[in-house]
Amino acid sequence: MDLFLGGKVELKKPHPCGCKTFTLTRVGMDCKLLCDQCGREVMLPRKKAEKAIKKVLSLPTEEKSDV
Repeated sequence: MDLFLGGKVELKKPHPCGCKTFTLTRVGMDCKLLCDQCGREVMLPRKKAEKAIKKVLSLPTEEKSDV
């Protein structure tokens, strides 16, 4: 699964606050997810995070400068 920094994902199970959407703030061997509703951060091993993700909602947009 391709995960990108700043991308929004939907998890299979909701966070205790009730929100299912998260923003990826760290991607590597571990993934850090930021809850979009309450702002809490959850850190999971990549394999466990990939299993928990239901779908990728949006990818980050790259702004390229022509310099």
